[in-house]
Amino acid sequence: MLVIDFLRHGALEGGIKYRGCLDESLTASGRQNMDKVWQCVQQNTTKIIASPLSRCAVPALAWSKEKGMPCVLDERVQELSYGDWEGLTAAEIRRNHPDQLEAWRADPTHLTPPNGEPMQQFAARVSSFWQELVLQQDGHVLLVAHSGSIRLLLAYALNAPIQTTRHLAMPYACWSRVEINNGQAQLVFHAKN
Repeated sequence: MLVIDFLRHGALEGGIKYRGCLDESLTASGRQNMDKVWQCVQQNTTKIIASPLSRCAVPALAWSKEKGMPCVLDERVQELSYGDWEGLTAAEIRRNHPDQLEAWRADPTHLTPPNGEPMQQFAARVSSFWQELVLQQDGHVLLVAHSGSIRLLLAYALNAPIQTTRHLAMPYACWSRVEINNGQAQLVFHAKN
């Protein structure tokens, strides 16, 4: 059986914004909340995979060094590029791009943030990662990534449409677990923190 723990990065300096590919630092409490999840999973984890953005990579690399286990940084699980929305709050996006945020949240497959990454492109790279990951027959993987990539991965695990991903709560340091047994994925829990 393959066990995959999904951990979204913790809170970031500067408050809640659409950061996408911006590489910004965790707050002290954001890192502490991630460390709490690590304390729960470290005993059984055999491999860590993380987004290369520092909010995911820095804690993941520290944990792998601490335990002497492999850590792979994989660009395919990096967050969606929000283009012109990057660094903006939801209120700023609404003001600068009226009605687009709500339309995108309702169905991210039919709208791309201005100068951002199309959902089809994002989905293709995340799907490539997922297909490779599920080929593993057993082990316990900790994946440290972002709300967008984790939402997509959970949709793939559940055979759910991409549009449903917007209905998943994804707070900072959100912890979810999927077990894959004989090719069948099951969501064990979601949004534990």
